[in-house]
Amino acid sequence: MDIRGLIDKSLQFFREVKVELYKITWPARKETIASTYVVLIIVVIVAVVLGIVDVGLSKVVKLILG
Repeated sequence: MDIRGLIDKSLQFFREVKVELYKITWPARKETIASTYVVLIIVVIVAVVLGIVDVGLSKVVKLILG
């Protein structure tokens, strides 16, 4: 493939990307903020649970190795 063909295919790709971007339904600011809070809360909960499991397993290993 020559350089001209590569440029034409690249330009066509970016034109198609632009068309697809206009089809996207972006969430409202309020919805984005609410989703962010949900994600942060879940991350904190998972971190706490994993921390508790880590401490518990550490104590079990210390008891076994003793």
